[in-house]
Amino acid sequence: MIVTLPLTTTTAVNKKLDGLREEAGIVTMGRVLTLIIAPDSDSVLEESIQAANDASHEHPARVIVAMRGDPYADKPGLDAEIRVGRDAGAGEVVILRLSGALSGHANSVVVPFLLPDIPVVAWWPDIAPAVPAQDPLGKLAIRRITDATNAVDPLSAIKSRLAGYNSGDTDLAWSRITYWRALLTSAVDLPPHEPIESALISGLKTEPALDILAGWLASRIDGPVRREVGELKVELVRKSETITLSRPQEGTTATLSRTAKPDALVPLPRRVTGECLAEDLRRLDADEIYHDALEGINKVQYV
Repeated sequence: MIVTLPLTTTTAVNKKLDGLREEAGIVTMGRVLTLIIAPDSDSVLEESIQAANDASHEHPARVIVAMRGDPYADKPGLDAEIRVGRDAGAGEVVILRLSGALSGHANSVVVPFLLPDIPVVAWWPDIAPAVPAQDPLGKLAIRRITDATNAVDPLSAIKSRLAGYNSGDTDLAWSRITYWRALLTSAVDLPPHEPIESALISGLKTEPALDILAGWLASRIDGPVRREVGELKVELVRKSETITLSRPQEGTTATLSRTAKPDALVPLPRRVTGECLAEDLRRLDADEIYHDALEGINKVQYV
């Protein structure tokens, strides 16, 4: 069910939301968090809501979307849309479009919709503030999620995360490489147990997940780590062998190769946004390894 409320107030939206919950028999007691989404453009709006709906099956949540409308409108205005039932996954979605002077006060408009006594998570699916923890919406949250993949310049975006980092920050580019990190770690743990002397990470120039993967490796090994544009692969060089994990750009199966050993095929599809978001919502504490990986990007050699 989708209900639109043009030129409304937060009080009217809350009353309508309460009425819809009573009609549908929905209760808020099962909600485990409030997720605030702050997209910068309509182009990522529906994709972000769908990802939140997918994640809500694991993390039932009230989703609040704060969209900035025309900041130059003559009068402050609030247009709202409420989604419940199958249009809202396992939660409920409130879309708020702010215009005029109200567009600069999204935090004040969002506060009346926060559920009491449960964590608040803020997510910027495209353009993120320089310091998420100091953003008005970020100050409401204990966990702040960005996504450098949708930035205008993904590499600059993921590099900038370090300067603006605070405990509780993370980026979906980091969760996109969870399985890559797991496979590489498992491969390194096998004999001959030699240290990694160097590493090469190759792939699309516009894929920040590979940049932070390179940063993670740079934070973990003493040798040089190179990042280049080319086929999608990671090479780890040891004294007596080279470990290569590669996959076609649009493929779902990767090949794990080791010197003088048969290749192994492993499932490794690109993770969708909803899956990455669900992973990040599982933990609300600081991710120290993510911070180390951000620091490691400065050690990566770009070729």
